[in-house]
Amino acid sequence: MPTIAPLDLDAHIVTVAYLGDVPFFADATGRIHRLDEGHKVTEAHDGLLAAILDEASGTLLTGGEDGKVLRIARDGGVTELAHHPRKWISQVAPGPQGAIGYAIGRNAFVRLADGTTKEFTEQRTVEGLAFAPKGLRIALARYNGVSLHWVAMAGQPVDLDWKGAHTGVTFSPDGRFLVTQMQENALHGWKMDVKPGSETRHMRMTGYPAKVKSLSWSVKGKWLASSGAPAAIVWPFQGKDGPMGKAPLELGTRGDVMATQVACHPTDEIAAIGYSDGMVLAVRFADSKEVLLRRPGKGAISGFAWSRSGRQLAFGSESGEAGIIDLTA
Repeated sequence: MPTIAPLDLDAHIVTVAYLGDVPFFADATGRIHRLDEGHKVTEAHDGLLAAILDEASGTLLTGGEDGKVLRIARDGGVTELAHHPRKWISQVAPGPQGAIGYAIGRNAFVRLADGTTKEFTEQRTVEGLAFAPKGLRIALARYNGVSLHWVAMAGQPVDLDWKGAHTGVTFSPDGRFLVTQMQENALHGWKMDVKPGSETRHMRMTGYPAKVKSLSWSVKGKWLASSGAPAAIVWPFQGKDGPMGKAPLELGTRGDVMATQVACHPTDEIAAIGYSDGMVLAVRFADSKEVLLRRPGKGAISGFAWSRSGRQLAFGSESGEAGIIDLTA
């Protein structure tokens, strides 16, 4: 079994990320922990709501209950990007060309590299946001669908409509598909590479017994792994129509123990799967072969990050248990 270097914290781990070769653990109180020649802590927020890796800059973007949007550097340094007193920053997202996005209630903001900010207002709360991989375009998940805005251009957004509450959104790495998480234990997708003037095609991905809270694209975007079931549900996106008419893989099935977190390996078609009891498995797509990485612990796995080489997996849980799993041992 791989070796584990444990890190016991005392708060819910919201996000785990590698900045270079340094693992970071962002907890709900607003503290950012890193293992960099010892355990070091940055006091970032008075309550953390969102955190995500910005791969282009090698930093961590965070949003908090204190109304601040921060950029955390590899050495723990903090840069304030925005401050909205008495507001909650519920969503943050990295974008191209140094842009970042964040959301407050019905309003979404895009801060450009030069510090200028564009604001977009929806009729309902913005529950998720993501930038397209090409072009400065942002998707805002909301009730009854998604709004697509070109940041640098005035004009009406493109609305992708589907009834129900959409609570998160992601683009495939090649930009051909857009997928949302839904309140009703389902994913919904749209095929984006349609001819101009033709209707965007829908993809329904249903059958989950619980809400999907974790999504991860495989290397080259061929698969989309998801939580929300007693296994990782992995949808095929290799073909021109994505998963339409195709059954997903079900990896790491464990009876009545739910998968709560998934993370695809950076170079191989393997997924790390974290469960509600704290167990961690690695499972290969090709033959469903499983390797136990961590036995059950005290709380549900709530964050994952692979190192760039794919030889280490950092994890965090709702109970504050965290650590590094070394697969080379």
